[in-house]
Amino acid sequence: MKKIVVNALLAITAVLTALPLVWMLSASLMPTGEATQLPPRFLPSHPTITHYRDLFTRMNFGQSFANSMIIAAGITLCSLFLNSMAGYAFAKLRFGGRDRLFGLLIAALVIPTQVGMLPLFLLLKSVHLVNSYWGVILPSMATIFGVFLIRQFMISIPDDLLDAARIDGAGEFRIYWSIVLPLARPVLVTLAIFMFMSAWNDFLWPLIVLTDSAKYTLPVAVANLVGEHVQDTELMMASSVLTVLPVLILFLALQRHYIAGIMVGSVKG
Repeated sequence: MKKIVVNALLAITAVLTALPLVWMLSASLMPTGEATQLPPRFLPSHPTITHYRDLFTRMNFGQSFANSMIIAAGITLCSLFLNSMAGYAFAKLRFGGRDRLFGLLIAALVIPTQVGMLPLFLLLKSVHLVNSYWGVILPSMATIFGVFLIRQFMISIPDDLLDAARIDGAGEFRIYWSIVLPLARPVLVTLAIFMFMSAWNDFLWPLIVLTDSAKYTLPVAVANLVGEHVQDTELMMASSVLTVLPVLILFLALQRHYIAGIMVGSVKG
């Protein structure tokens, strides 16, 4: 009976969580004005993709989608490489002040991100990276959370394995690339999903850095769409579906690896 009650509560919670997303998709397929009718409709009377066609033909959402993909993919790849190298160094290399430096990084987590935005913007402006893809990518190429997550996982890798490779003449980069990275695949997948979703959904920093509408990411393009087409509910829902669907598909496809990586990093760390 206890299992039945728990499963029933979980099922109800899942339905309530998914209901707004299902209605968003349904409303995006409704003819203009149908989503605001009273009583409200849950399913479209005559499904249409007109709103999606308008987003790509009249409002240049295809370019915004490509911009988001370029930025999110760039941040994810750079983050995997740099965070994994830093995590390996903090976990397995011995150098003066290692633990103090890592403690300082962890202490920086309490500083709100918004506090550093102004000096970071001025720094990017001085090197002429404002209104460029690199201006959005560069601040997220290495994160404290990513270094911490990978370090906690790499601590669990046996030192004897790495020492054996050193005895055989392997350099540190060879050890990192050929031995450590294959073993760290679960946590790397976890970090990749986390970074891609974070970069794809980021709104504030691209809004600050990007001034050319041709370089806007999807969240910024959707925000600009609100002012002009706020009454067109179906069009707004279509733009929201385009923003949510890629990361939702990515998470559902890789959620097993994501959860496994989180659990392995927390237990073994």
